[in-house]
Amino acid sequence: MIGLVALVIAYLLGAIPVGFLLVKFSTGKDVRASGSKNIGATNVLRTTSRMLGLVTLALDIGKGYLAVWIAGMLTGDSPFWTSAAALAVIAGHAYPLFLGFKGGKAMASFIGAFLYLTPLPLLAALVVFVAVVAKTRYISAGSMIAAGSFPVAVWLISHPPADVLLAAFIAAVFIVYRHKSNLARIREGKEFIFEWK
Repeated sequence: MIGLVALVIAYLLGAIPVGFLLVKFSTGKDVRASGSKNIGATNVLRTTSRMLGLVTLALDIGKGYLAVWIAGMLTGDSPFWTSAAALAVIAGHAYPLFLGFKGGKAMASFIGAFLYLTPLPLLAALVVFVAVVAKTRYISAGSMIAAGSFPVAVWLISHPPADVLLAAFIAAVFIVYRHKSNLARIREGKEFIFEWK
């Protein structure tokens, strides 16, 4: 029963629409009406300010980490329940109860969740992310390629329990799936170029 409580907490934490709330309280605008119409840090950065984008990123990563940490505290760091909590917080961000189940791409929550579960493989995936974004200037391309390489990094570096490896694989597939519209825009030459401004 306590494991199920941990999953509910993880989902609800993930469902807190940080980017939406920050932009709403700061500017009175709905971030979903601008740019890529997404509530994530990239769109907040693109449509409002660098500061709000960075705060959104930090809090979305934080809620991912916190969700898995709470699950670990409640279940004695059970690999099954912490892995399930990682997936739950990612699902909460992507399908938030509070915004009609229409949320973000969940990359930041993915980072936070696996920062707790598999920190070294996550660092390796983030190096891939930075390299791809530096080369292509597409945040989405970096996200997809980093997510795609992540389960391999988990397997090679951490040799974790099967529950953790399976969660890494499911999360990676989900992140790539959530970016399918970005992939279509890249093919059409219409994807947003990352600019630090």
